Amino acid sequence: MAVTQDDLERALRETLSRRVATPRPLAADPAGVAIRRARRAQRRRTLTGLALAGVTTVLVTAGMAQLGGQPGRPTTPTVVLGDPQGVATTSAWPVVPPPAARPVEGAVDLIVGSALVTADAKRYDLGVGPADRAQRLPDGGGWLVVGRPTAAKRSLWAVPAGGPPQVLLAGAEEVVLSPDGRQVAWRDGDQIFAGGIIANQIIATVGVTAPAGAVPARFVGDRVLVRGEPRTGGYLLWRPSAGALPTGGDRDVRDVYGVLPDGRLAGRVTVGGRSCLALLDSDLTPVRTGCGPTPAADGLGAVSADGRWLLVNGRAGARDGALLVDLTTLDAAVPDRPVGPTITGEVAWTGSAGAAYADRGGALAQLRPDRVLAGGSAASTLVSGLAAGDRPVVVTGPPDRAGRPSTR
Repeated sequence: MAVTQDDLERALRETLSRRVATPRPLAADPAGVAIRRARRAQRRRTLTGLALAGVTTVLVTAGMAQLGGQPGRPTTPTVVLGDPQGVATTSAWPVVPPPAARPVEGAVDLIVGSALVTADAKRYDLGVGPADRAQRLPDGGGWLVVGRPTAAKRSLWAVPAGGPPQVLLAGAEEVVLSPDGRQVAWRDGDQIFAGGIIANQIIATVGVTAPAGAVPARFVGDRVLVRGEPRTGGYLLWRPSAGALPTGGDRDVRDVYGVLPDGRLAGRVTVGGRSCLALLDSDLTPVRTGCGPTPAADGLGAVSADGRWLLVNGRAGARDGALLVDLTTLDAAVPDRPVGPTITGEVAWTGSAGAAYADRGGALAQLRPDRVLAGGSAASTLVSGLAAGDRPVVVTGPPDRAGRPSTR
């Protein structure tokens, strides 16, 4: 067949054009591949999530069972250790700044309603509820506030300097704090607990079964003074590290007001049916008794940091009120009259120079032993911002490095 060069070139061009115009079949569908891969990944993620959820459920259940089975642990949610859920960091409560430098001698912090009035006359609304007692944390770290007894019992708040309030304890029948603010003891149900306070957390909690009516009264060093059943009275000293409460107790000891620097305690005892003052040794045994001043049976009073003075409710002459007792002699500084109105609540000694407390009328009473010895009495100051029938709460302070209560 005669084929020219032009015919061959034209046939080749036509053949190549047809091949280019016809699409070649793909080995795989890209869209289908992508869809199948996405479905496989989704199934793997679903199965992994279900497996992790199952493991988490098992671990949480096992942890709850372990906590619930530990002996000596409260069965109700009493203690809140710090702020594990971060709620306090987003709280709307106002933030209280760090305490100011030490003000003039004799100034004290007050809780007035739900507000903190500092010694340098600054006022901050805490919003923590009615307070019964309050004291400063060491090293200017803030304040600890014990709530009044309610239908929900008592609560303990920490108000850190520069931070919002935090609930440390709730649902307790009675709460006591150590003078330095580093320990707390409370009663819940049929047990008494004790623990340390570090970084606004209650740690190393120890609990023991206690008789009905027995409550912690105060700290004596590393021991807790426990007041016995109300009808029989008496006190005993419990060392949390030793385990169970000791049996018995001295039933002649009716009240304990504080601890002297040498470890002795100032208290009230009964002698032949009379109410007398006494100095007690570390085992609550009276080592000296004085039946001159007649202390009241309300248990209110406090010892100065230097151990020289006791301010206590009692009767002098024919009048009731606050008595200033010289603990070196167990005699009243002024035997024929009270030196101030009746004490309600805590007494805050500002060094050894003076004391402050709230009276029954809601006023702040302040006195100095040197002025009392010179014939003076307590001076009362009305506190603004109090609701009808309310009273201010005097904030006590931990000893400073020189051993004196802080006046900040």
